Order: sequence, then structure tokens, then C-alpha cells
Amino acid sequence: MRADPADYRYFSPGNLGEALSLLVKDPEQWLPIAGGTDVMVLYSAGKLSHRNLMDIWNIPELRNIEVSSEKLRIGAACTYTELRKHEVVSREFKLLSSAAAWTGGIANQNRGTLGGNIANASPGADSLPALLVYDAELILISVRGERRVPYADFHHGYKKTALAADELIREIILPRRFSGYFVHARKVGARNAQAISKVCLAALGQLQDGKVHDVRIALGSIAPVPLRLYKTESAVCGRKMDGSLIEMARSVVAKEIQPIDDIRSTARYRAEVAGNLVEEFLEKLMAAESSA
Repeated sequence: MRADPADYRYFSPGNLGEALSLLVKDPEQWLPIAGGTDVMVLYSAGKLSHRNLMDIWNIPELRNIEVSSEKLRIGAACTYTELRKHEVVSREFKLLSSAAAWTGGIANQNRGTLGGNIANASPGADSLPALLVYDAELILISVRGERRVPYADFHHGYKKTALAADELIREIILPRRFSGYFVHARKVGARNAQAISKVCLAALGQLQDGKVHDVRIALGSIAPVPLRLYKTESAVCGRKMDGSLIEMARSVVAKEIQPIDDIRSTARYRAEVAGNLVEEFLEKLMAAESSA
């Protein structure tokens, strides 16, 4: 059943204040949209339950990327194309720029936004594991003011988040302290782009004198929410990087995750692939240190 445009109400506020005022009056009625890439899929299938759509695409406060000495601030309505082309993102946050390149085709990247990817809360979203390992922080805004939420605390369950009905994601903040890390990203799926991941990984690591100084590992499409593998990270940190440590890390991964079954893959497949991806990351981290 296809949707009928006459069933929907569309409004484009001129500024952020107007958008927030509208949300607080009818917090459950309005669905904020920016690029609309996910919304249009539901609309075309006749499954878009919200009938009042608020277009926040052209709100200037949501479109900036600001760089300071310590942080990168990304407006929630910044597109994947803008992320791919931004000098600091491509140089210091390669996991995020890789995820942006994986997200759909060029048309989707020109319209899809980072804030929309976060708010949509799909566990298969390519950008979310990168935000976890980069210790991202979200600025949520409403007429009540702003509040900061660590991205690691944002997801409460499948499609459930810390975002209140009268709030918008204003910006995403990334600390600029990972430039010296080895980075590794992998997406396992039917294709690198224009296909939802079966499993995806984003990881950072540093070795000092042959020992693991720091690692950060996150997985997508493995559970109802994107996962940071804290137990696996803790198990390897401070230890000598060698084959036995990598084997031990793989066993910890198997105990830490509880993969889902869905239309794209099975829990058994995801468990095996997750172990493979973490093993691959640690092997590449060890090889990078040896060749340095």
C-alpha cells in the first residue's frame, strides 16, 4: 500500500527556535526530518505512521562543522558527503569518513545526515560504531535548554534512545585525541554501499613497547544497539601483543556478545564474523607496530 501525500502535513521552520517551539507544543505529533532517506522508505511503503513532518534540513545552526584545538563539533544535519570531504574528518576521524562512504550511494550521501543516522537508531547504521570508539558526545536541545549525553549512553534498546519527544540532536562532539592511533574499519555485507551490514566493525589501537596501550572496539548489526566491546578491550590492555593474546581476545568476544537473528543473517554467522573481525584488527595492529 503506497502512501497518499494528502494524509500528511509538512512544515519547514525558519530557525531552530521555531522548530523547538513547535515540538514542545505537540511533542508526540511531529517527526523531524532532514535528509529524509529513511523516512522516504517508510513513506513509499505506506508505513510512515507520523502524519506531521517537520523539515529541519535548512536550519543553519544544525549545518556547521566547527574545529577547535581540542574538539570537532558536527551539526546534526551535516551530510555524509560533507563528512567525507572535510579535511579534519578525513585526516583525524578516518573511521567516520569510511562509514560515510559506505552509507548508500552518492545520492544518499548527499542527503543523509549524521544526526538522522543517530536518531533513527538502527543497530546496523554504519556510522554508530565509529562514534562509540571516538567517545562522541551529543548535544540535545529543547526549549528547556541543552543537555550533554555521552553517545555510549544514548541507546536504551532497539529504536529506543535518550532523546525526549521535544528534543532535537543539535550537534555531535568528537575529542581530537586519536590522531596517533592505528585505525581499522570493516563492513561485511552484500556490498560495501547500498546494503545494510550483516556485521560492521570500527576499531582504534595503540601499542607501546610491544604491549597494548589502548584499544577501542565497536560492532554494529550484532545486537539491538551498537556495541562497544569493553570486556574485550580490558582483557587485552597492558598485555604483550602476540598470537596467544589475539586467540584469548577472540574467546572473550564470543562471551561478550549475544548476536541477533534477523532477515539479513543468523546469530551463529554474526558470532563467527565478529570474532574474525576483531582478530583481523589485532593482527593488523601488531603488524603496524612491527613495521613502524
